[in-house]
Amino acid sequence: MIDETVEQIQEMQTHSSSVVAVRATRALEELLEREFATVEEYTRALERNGSVLRRANPSHASLQNAVREVVDDVSDADHDSVEEAKQYTRDKIDAVVSRVESGKELAAENAADLLEDGATLLTHDYSSTVLEALERATDAGKSFEIYVTEARPRFIGRKTARALADLDGVETTLITDSAHGVYLEECDRVVVGMDCIVEDTLYNRVGTFPLASTAARLDVPVTVLGSASKIVSEGFVFENEFRPGSEVMPEPAEGFTVENPNYDATPIELLESVVTDEGRQTF
Repeated sequence: MIDETVEQIQEMQTHSSSVVAVRATRALEELLEREFATVEEYTRALERNGSVLRRANPSHASLQNAVREVVDDVSDADHDSVEEAKQYTRDKIDAVVSRVESGKELAAENAADLLEDGATLLTHDYSSTVLEALERATDAGKSFEIYVTEARPRFIGRKTARALADLDGVETTLITDSAHGVYLEECDRVVVGMDCIVEDTLYNRVGTFPLASTAARLDVPVTVLGSASKIVSEGFVFENEFRPGSEVMPEPAEGFTVENPNYDATPIELLESVVTDEGRQTF
């Protein structure tokens, strides 16, 4: 199961990082079904498999934090038996998963209160937290006009547009990434998700940095939504991922190279606020 989960994580490019974190953390439950002679043998297996899962996607801070917390807490505890260590692991996995899932829900709830009825918004790529916030806001009777960027080259923004089109009270328009400068002047706010925030930098799907830069130039506030578990102050170095060039251009590149970074870095000074399960922080 763990090997299968590693492969799934590496392929889960259109899923939110909270979903990936839950999948990785739950994969550790496989060890609860194995036999171990000693507590030390069990904890070594837990540490080894935790490292394998974390290497599956080193750019996801929530995955890194969730798996590391389970492994570290189990390893640091003083267990009298393997069964006691396994029960502690089971309880810890449940607690971490619950916090990740509730963090996302609370962040969406806090953001729904922030979004003003009748506002024109622009969002980029796909964020399950952004979608949940908009669902909550429309359930409360609010309505919005929303521009959605395609998020090339894999067009993940189209997934967002289709989801928004199903919401009552939302008028959705899909635009190309480079057209954001045309439509931002009509917008009251930019709302995007986050892969993570490390110190003073937001890492999110490529295209976020130019969008935030243009919004700052036009005095359009940028709000980032996500679980507080995605905010890291130390002990984590973000590693960008570079996707195959064939996603950008399917035919062979002759005489030139094709680069396809998955994420870019946005200074938080370009943001107006970050909304998490712990509340709203303004800059």
